[in-house]
Amino acid sequence: MSRARLGTEWIVSALVVLFMVFDGSTKVMRLPRVPLGAAKQRPTAGTVVEIGGILLVCTALYAIPRTAVLGAIVLTGYLGGAAEAILHGGMPQAAMLFPIFIGVLAWVGIFLRDARIQVLIPIRR
Repeated sequence: MSRARLGTEWIVSALVVLFMVFDGSTKVMRLPRVPLGAAKQRPTAGTVVEIGGILLVCTALYAIPRTAVLGAIVLTGYLGGAAEAILHGGMPQAAMLFPIFIGVLAWVGIFLRDARIQVLIPIRR
């Protein structure tokens, strides 16, 4: 594997993990802006903490190399739910692009670091 590809894999995966850990920990720590930001979806304070905990578990699965593919699958489900909540929560539809973008980045990171995924999704030059 080339150094550039290895560096790209680390950067992409690290961006996904850092953002997800930040998002999940702000929910678990019950920061004042989190329930207000999520108010349009009407979750209770306890639900926000549970959602944050689920997100942190999904992110941990993604960050561990042996469970990274499973982590990408469950993160995709989580982010799909986030996109749906944005769509039905009355927020601008452009906001829905962010969880979709993070989901795509998660799979790009997995694609770059796992040869099994490269076999399943062959990209031809």
